[in-house]
Amino acid sequence: MPTVAFHTLGCKVNTYETEGMLELFEKDGYTSKNFDEKADVYVINTCTVTNTGDQKSRQMIRKAKRTNPDAIIAVVGCYAQVSSDEVKAIDGVDIVIGTQHRNKIVDYVNAYKAKKEAIIDVEDVMNLHQFERLKIFSYENRTRAFMKIQDGCNKFCTYCIIPYARGGIRSCNPQEVLEQAQRLVDNGFKEIVLTGIHTAGYGNDLEDYSFYDLLNDLTHKVNGLKRLRISSIEMGQITPEIIRLIDESPIIVDHLHIPIQSGCDKILKRMNRTYTTSEFEEKLNALKKGLPSLSVTTDVIVGFPGETEEDFMTTYNWIKKNHFNQLHVFPYSPRKNTPAEKFKEQVPGDVKKDRVRRLMALSDELRTEFASWQMGKDLEVLFEEEKDGYMQGHASNYLLVKVKDPAIHEGDIHTVKITDRIGYDLVGELHEKG
Repeated sequence: MPTVAFHTLGCKVNTYETEGMLELFEKDGYTSKNFDEKADVYVINTCTVTNTGDQKSRQMIRKAKRTNPDAIIAVVGCYAQVSSDEVKAIDGVDIVIGTQHRNKIVDYVNAYKAKKEAIIDVEDVMNLHQFERLKIFSYENRTRAFMKIQDGCNKFCTYCIIPYARGGIRSCNPQEVLEQAQRLVDNGFKEIVLTGIHTAGYGNDLEDYSFYDLLNDLTHKVNGLKRLRISSIEMGQITPEIIRLIDESPIIVDHLHIPIQSGCDKILKRMNRTYTTSEFEEKLNALKKGLPSLSVTTDVIVGFPGETEEDFMTTYNWIKKNHFNQLHVFPYSPRKNTPAEKFKEQVPGDVKKDRVRRLMALSDELRTEFASWQMGKDLEVLFEEEKDGYMQGHASNYLLVKVKDPAIHEGDIHTVKITDRIGYDLVGELHEKG
């Protein structure tokens, strides 16, 4: 049987798309292998959010070539989209597909086998208007499934290359989303994570159907779904009706990832983020009031052009005051052809590195604080695996919970009373209600 190996860089959307391409290969008779092993076909699903993503993509291409010089190497995704000439010039690359037409990858591999001619399929994403259907019905982990509901972004933040790599917002047909969700549940999945490039932008291109409508339909029309998680949502897209729905829904979890990117208004304006810290904070407080158990995590970029030490400390103190539960911190990375690449006052690398370190230390404090608040509480936990003598899984607020109990099995959902913690992870015992 022919073999295929994947390496995925970047976001949850890439993870979803890799799973979709893998299913296409498996339907064509391929067996999956680890990327470190010798395979007939290697697929590198690339990322270009940062320079590091580009570099790692190139490293994986060269690694595949070393592992099996005779293999077919296909490079797909965001880096392939925005730098296709650079990618196809790398020794060993046979197929280049951008962020569209990945559903043709097996056909392209077979075509290359027949003719031994390089294949390049990189479409102008600015002309895309249809959502690419790449359905997935199985994952290696049988408890949680990612489900891509939209692609693209219309925001054009000054630092971000993603709109140029993915194009504008394109939403999956609502009925197809519901059908795929039901198939995933029927195949044994307890939790579905809604994901996309601008997830809550879902519906912006649809007539009379919004992200709220989708959440409401998933809550009431998918039989057997235990949990629904939103991978990321912009604060401007959190409406009072969405807050009420999260509160009332038995399946939408009490965790939201809401990117802030900076806690300094001057920097937010230069980033073209279209909100102020006071506007963000007002909505955050409304969220916490309406959903008292809510866990909020966020993204932060440090070292954006023009960010002074005073600006950074403004961000630091604002984040600390608002008690985010965890930070994902990134140093600003100039991306070719984005407005911020041309901004003056670029921040030196060693300064960015130090600011990342300081914000990560704050994140550690905030995570410890949030974990400590859980002592004595009852949390609903979806158990995923056994590790180090514990059955462990994530609570609805996305904290990792560990329990020693032989009665617990993978895929079980139990109420757990939290009794202790190990670092940021919680330890508890079964405490079923009713």
